[in-house]
Amino acid sequence: MYARDNVSGANPSQEQPTTAQVNAAVDAFRMLSDATRLKLMWLLSSGESDVNSLAEAIGVARPSVSQHLAKLRLTGLVDTRRDGRRVLYRARDSHVRALIAEALFHAGHEVSGLPRHD
Repeated sequence: MYARDNVSGANPSQEQPTTAQVNAAVDAFRMLSDATRLKLMWLLSSGESDVNSLAEAIGVARPSVSQHLAKLRLTGLVDTRRDGRRVLYRARDSHVRALIAEALFHAGHEVSGLPRHD
């Protein structure tokens, strides 16, 4: 193998993301850049919840939580299901849950001074 074959250090089997993938990721990060939405996603990463429970848990008015959830749903980060008259929200899948966990674990290292690791 020649040095120039792997100058970037990228895994050779790893292809560049498509424009559509990059745009979807940017949209997701844009949604997660709001503190209220990130708190909601953290709660939804551990299970289903309704608007009232979420509003109470984070101390934000119900209409505001409802608007944030609608944005998260439109971006594909949150799914819903009906349980009688209630709508239950949850993080869409394991990729979304991992993204939220890693972002907040990274932040924990940043603010606590814990050593970084690979």
